[in-house]
Amino acid sequence: APRDPKWVQRHEGFVAQAKQGGVDLVFLGDSITDGWRTKGTNVWAKYYAPRHALNLGIGGDRTEHILWRIANGELDGLKPKPLVLMIGTNNTGKEKDGKLRNTTPEIIEGVTAVVEAIQAKLPKTKILLLAVFPRGEKDAQQRKQIKTINTAIAKFYVGKRVTYLDIGQKFLEPDGTLPREIMPDLLHPNEKGYQIWAEAIEKTL
Repeated sequence: APRDPKWVQRHEGFVAQAKQGGVDLVFLGDSITDGWRTKGTNVWAKYYAPRHALNLGIGGDRTEHILWRIANGELDGLKPKPLVLMIGTNNTGKEKDGKLRNTTPEIIEGVTAVVEAIQAKLPKTKILLLAVFPRGEKDAQQRKQIKTINTAIAKFYVGKRVTYLDIGQKFLEPDGTLPREIMPDLLHPNEKGYQIWAEAIEKTL
C-alpha cells in the first residue's frame, strides 16, 4: 500500500536513483535504515559510500509499504551484490487509538513476502536479512513480539541467497536493558549505535 504524497515523492526519487545505476549494495527498510542519512551519516561515509551503496529506507514504513515500493520500481534495473533488509518494527504494537497494528503471524508473513518480492526482482542478489532490532524497555510487550518474529524468520531462510543475522545483543546490556546512549528513544540508533551496527554486520557483508 502507498502512503501520503510526500512519501510517494521520496519513492519516485529512489526510482530515479536506481535508474542511474552503479549500485553494488542496497539497504532497504524503515526509519532505522533511513537514519543512515542523519545520525549514521559519518559511519555510512566510512563503510558504505565507497561500496557504491544506495539507501532505500523511509521512516514509518511497514512491510506493506516496502512491498508497494518494490512493486513500483525501486529495485528495477539494479543488480546489487548484497541487499541488507530490516523491516517489521512498525507493524508491531498498537495504533494511537489502541487498535493492534498487526498480529505476530501477519508480521512474519509480511517479512516473508518482502524477502520473496526482493528475490523475484533481484534473482542474483544475496539478501542479508537482519533480525528486527530490540526496542523499548526490557519488559515491553513489543520486545516480546519482536523476539517471536525473529525466531520465526530465522527458520525460513537457510541457503546461499538469504543469510539471517541477529545483532540485537550488540545493543543490549547483559541484563537486557537497551542503553539510551546507543538508542536515546529506545528505538532509533545514534551515531554510536550505527557504528555498532556497521561493525556487527561487516564480516557477514
